[in-house]
Amino acid sequence: MAAPGLPFDDRDGWIWMDGKMWSWREAKIHVMSHGLHYGGSVFEGERIYDGHIFKLKEHSDRLVGSGQLLDMPLPYTSEQIMDFSREVMEANKIDNGYVRPLAWRGPEAMGIAAQACKTHVAIAVWEWPKYFFPKSGDNAGLALKTSKWRRCDPRTMPVQAKCAGIYGIGTLAKHEADRAGFDDALMLDIHGRVAEASGANLFVVKDGMIKTPVPECFLNGITRQTVIKLARDLGYTVEEGHIMPDDLNGVQEIFLTGTAAEIAPVSKVDNIVNLPIGPVTERLKSAYGDLVRQKPAKAA
Repeated sequence: MAAPGLPFDDRDGWIWMDGKMWSWREAKIHVMSHGLHYGGSVFEGERIYDGHIFKLKEHSDRLVGSGQLLDMPLPYTSEQIMDFSREVMEANKIDNGYVRPLAWRGPEAMGIAAQACKTHVAIAVWEWPKYFFPKSGDNAGLALKTSKWRRCDPRTMPVQAKCAGIYGIGTLAKHEADRAGFDDALMLDIHGRVAEASGANLFVVKDGMIKTPVPECFLNGITRQTVIKLARDLGYTVEEGHIMPDDLNGVQEIFLTGTAAEIAPVSKVDNIVNLPIGPVTERLKSAYGDLVRQKPAKAA
C-alpha cells in the first residue's frame, strides 16, 4: 500500500498503457500531448471490492461513449478495456482499491483541430480506501458551501461525457470550499437550481421521500443510477426534479453519491446545520455496501 501523501508519479506497481504493462514510474506521456493543452481527455473512476470491479461494464461503456462525445474514438472496445482493467488489477495484486482508465489525444498535432492526433489509453489501479474526510471528524457528515461557480449550460459542453476539461470548474469550487473551512462545494446550475457537489451527485430526503436533481447540466453518475434503483427496490419513492436552494431548509437528510465517495452523508449546507445522518441514508449505505460486495454472476 502506498504511503499517505505519496506523489502519484512515484509509486511501486504497474500501469497498463497503449497495449503494454509499464512499471509505475515509467508510464509517462510527452509534454506536447494535445490533450494536455486543449482538454481532450476522458476518464473513469471505478472501485474494486474483494477482487471484483463494480459496474465494470457500465464504466467501460461510458469511457468509450465519452470518447465518442469528444469526437475522439478510442482504439479499443469496451470489452477489451474490461479485460485490460482486470489485467492491471491482478498485476498490482489489489483486492480492494480504485481503477482509473484514461484516454487522451496524443502529440501528433498542435492547434484546435485534433483529427491527426492518436488516442492513447492507460489504466492505473491503486489502494484508495476513502475519498471524503469530514473536517468535523470521521463520524460527522460533510459540510457543503454554495459555490459562486455554476455547472455549465449543456449547450456549451458535452456534460454526459466524463471529460477532464469539465472537472476544472469542480476544482475551483472545491478549492473555494476548502478555503472557507468546508468539506466540499454545493454547485448550482445556470438557472440557480441545485445541481450537485464538486464531483458527486446529490440527494435529499423529506418525509421519507428521496429527491435528486435532474442531470441536465452534470454527469448522470453510475453510482447515482445505482442508488436510485437500490432505493426503489427497498420501497422508497425517488423523484428526479428541480430543487431550489431554499428547498434545502425543509429536508431531513442530504447525502452525496459517487464511485469514490460511495454514499456520503451531509450534515451542513451553508447556514443549515446539524442535519442528522438519518435512517434513510443509513439504510442505503448499508444496502449499497452489501450490493458492491456481491460476486457478479458468471456468464452462461
